[in-house]
Amino acid sequence: MLAVNDLVVSYVGSERPALDGVSLRVEPRQTLAVVGRSGSGKSTLLRVIAGLVTPDQGDVLLDGESIRDRPPQARRVALVFQDDALFTNMTVRKNLHFVLRERRDAALRIEELAVALHFEPYLDRWPRELSGGERQRVALARALLSDPQVLLLDEPLAHLDPELRVLIRDEVVGLRSRFTGPIVYVTHDHTEAMSVGDDLAVLMDGVIEDQGSPQRVYDSPRTARAARFLGERSMNLIDGTLLSPPDEALLGIRPEHVRITSNGRVRGQVIRCEPTGADVYVHVSTSAGEILVRVASKDVSAFETEVGLEFPYPHVQRFDRVTGVALA
Repeated sequence: MLAVNDLVVSYVGSERPALDGVSLRVEPRQTLAVVGRSGSGKSTLLRVIAGLVTPDQGDVLLDGESIRDRPPQARRVALVFQDDALFTNMTVRKNLHFVLRERRDAALRIEELAVALHFEPYLDRWPRELSGGERQRVALARALLSDPQVLLLDEPLAHLDPELRVLIRDEVVGLRSRFTGPIVYVTHDHTEAMSVGDDLAVLMDGVIEDQGSPQRVYDSPRTARAARFLGERSMNLIDGTLLSPPDEALLGIRPEHVRITSNGRVRGQVIRCEPTGADVYVHVSTSAGEILVRVASKDVSAFETEVGLEFPYPHVQRFDRVTGVALA
């Protein structure tokens, strides 16, 4: 089990801490996906766990024992970066053999992983001869060959094209058949985070805004900031006092849950339609502000310029207007 307790990290010249009291727990056979914007503290979190950054405050525990003061090489923590960081003067096979040193089973283990991660034909190629996806597969294999207790993945798909991202993402999920320790996977892509993680943490400005099962965090976020961040399009946040009957809370509803109806109690003007293929995002100007609605492409032609909107109660989230914390 991996745990980080009350981590605080500040960098000289920064106006706020990179991490500000972060606490997380990851069980064996569990993948924690940490999602957040660039600069939210995701990479700093991984570097603290790996021993590359010393926190100003807090602790890192592995199986209940503090590893805060251990050097990186003594932690049995493997970190895979955005950049694969392969040795360019070595073939793929030699890159992997470098990790195993003089182990007698080195050749067998390399062959097994190359087959499992689908790069066996490239073992005797140079890194420059591989695609981005192939290099990232090799980087994953190298991390696993180091026999880590914890695997850390720092946006490993960030530089890949969309098709390769899906393929490598599936292979990351498939790592569970070969690696049973805790995995921490950081990304800025919420779709990637929800598909990879058993647990999801939203990190913003060095603070954990929410943590839980990916579906729960998406459906019922605990703060308005998390609600706005997650989703292909942000959750609509509506000033409840502008509705009838008025509500003192800030109301949140996902675009896919808003309904366009002829007799909807909130009236608005369609100002733009944004096609995305099977669906269309309809931008509606109302007295409560602009509201985004997701509808099927086939339904758009039936809309008038003026429409009515309904907000089904089971899908409405209520947040405190001042703190942004979810209300019961």
